[in-house]
Amino acid sequence: MKKILTLSLLLSGVSVLAQQKDPIGIRAIGTPPNPKVQVSWNRYYDYKGLVDIMQRMVKAYPNLAKLETIGKSQQGRDLYVLTITDLKSGKSDTQKPAFWTDANIHSNELQGSEMALYAAWYLTENHANNQFIKELLRDKTFYFAPTINPDAREDFIYNPNTANTPRSGMTPIDDDGDGLVDEDNFDDLDGDGEITMMRRKSPYGRLKVNPEDPRMLIPAKPDEAGEYEMLGIEGLDNDGDGLVNEDRPGSYDPNRDWAWNWQPDYIQGGAYKYPFSLPESRVIMEWVMKHPNIAGAQSYHNYSGMFLRGPGAAEDDVHYDPADVQVYDYLGKTGEKMIPTYQYGAIHKILYTVYGGEIDWFALGRGIFMFSNELWTSYLYFNKKGEANELRNAPNTEPYDFDRLLLHGDAFVDWKPFKHPQYGDIEIGGFKKNYIRNHPGFILETDGHRNAAFTIFHANQMPKIEVKEVAKKELGNGLTEITATITNSRIIPTHSSFDVKNKINLPDYITLKEAQVVSGLQMTNPDGSGYGYGSTPAFESYKEQKLNPQTLEVANIPGMGYVRLRWIVKGNPANWNIEVNSQKGGLTTATGSFAKK
Repeated sequence: MKKILTLSLLLSGVSVLAQQKDPIGIRAIGTPPNPKVQVSWNRYYDYKGLVDIMQRMVKAYPNLAKLETIGKSQQGRDLYVLTITDLKSGKSDTQKPAFWTDANIHSNELQGSEMALYAAWYLTENHANNQFIKELLRDKTFYFAPTINPDAREDFIYNPNTANTPRSGMTPIDDDGDGLVDEDNFDDLDGDGEITMMRRKSPYGRLKVNPEDPRMLIPAKPDEAGEYEMLGIEGLDNDGDGLVNEDRPGSYDPNRDWAWNWQPDYIQGGAYKYPFSLPESRVIMEWVMKHPNIAGAQSYHNYSGMFLRGPGAAEDDVHYDPADVQVYDYLGKTGEKMIPTYQYGAIHKILYTVYGGEIDWFALGRGIFMFSNELWTSYLYFNKKGEANELRNAPNTEPYDFDRLLLHGDAFVDWKPFKHPQYGDIEIGGFKKNYIRNHPGFILETDGHRNAAFTIFHANQMPKIEVKEVAKKELGNGLTEITATITNSRIIPTHSSFDVKNKINLPDYITLKEAQVVSGLQMTNPDGSGYGYGSTPAFESYKEQKLNPQTLEVANIPGMGYVRLRWIVKGNPANWNIEVNSQKGGLTTATGSFAKK
């Protein structure tokens, strides 16, 4: 009887614990207390795993999330876009300013996919209890494409590869011009599932074993005999041409396939046939063209710890006007504060020259303010600058020290002897493919949250349009003047300067509805430049739109700025109804009554 009573009390306690949804002392601040969608953010997922996470989000939050396929990859996999917004806000996702996030365009750069989905997960899980997120999803739309190179992602995960391969997709190419396609790939010589390095003892080698860590080879002193030579990445000469691993799948670069300043392969290595010659980039281009509401974007890469803006090439600096650079500077410099040691700058200035890159097509081809987040930095090894980096030509021991002290050898395959058919007696060993470029699990969620927070910060700075200060003035002869101020309370304008100059997107349309409009005016100097009397500035000026004056075409509503419009209407209306239809600023409607005198 006592045992039965004890068991009953234990079960009762379990039931009570199960009912505790948010114990104050247990909840970690900034983290959903009891997420509906349980995901381990300290690991990586294959294509099926990514799709499963998205499908579970949609099932758990049908009013916030929807999933669609936008096309097929080279090998026939669905390319997914996950939309996150308040679907019950009264506006469709395309009637709000939208933020595009993609990842994994380079297939070996895995963590972008998990970080993109972390941001989507964070938004849905915090919507109910976080007022900022609630308002953000009411006003804005997020489009997440967590892997835009799913074929090669699967290849990286399931086939023998290095940390740097495959960077491309899986379109077959004859890399060495011998008439054969992809015939000399890596070979897992020792069958351990890893592609590491080959080294050989040689009296002519200029490397020696590091006495402090025998796994590492370091340069011998100038007057000292060496012990080893490096032979390259693990593999064989499969086609008998005297070369090893020279014709692997792909070998082009999907981030050189975009239609801004595209250059052929002999100028820009990695370029394919012509802009959008790859199915994945073409599908994304077509989908983005159909969604002109995209006002901000980020693409997740790895691994140098950067917030990169365009241009990719120095000759395009002229297209990044000071007004646009000011927006990028504000966002990028705030990002540096949010993610310590990440560096902000233009691609060609702090990384290298890129022709035909995705960022420039988004920014200059579509007028979208876009960054590339280069995820992971060696600073995260020990949260300081590596000493080896400060001493020229000094061997960098940090990856070895980090693996030894924090990963306990999990990142390294110990050297072992092997009889190579071409090289003879060699040794095989080195770092595993998921090390160096991709985050270790325990750092993945931390850096993922910081980057997701930057995504959210960037998205929150997309235009927020409001109708303010609507007033009327009787003019006599049955006419009334109605003046309205349309404000944008965010940093990003409705049109970039380059967009305005080249008319990439439609202008903003602002309509005074339910009125008989005689004339429509846009104030070009709304506050005047001198001293006037009464309510009218001395040097107030305007520009009349004679065609269709009811709907005024506005070239741009500046960030943290406004435009002032005026209509001359017949009669003396008691009420007003104004609609702002901006592709990148969203659809805004406002109504009100004029104060009675």
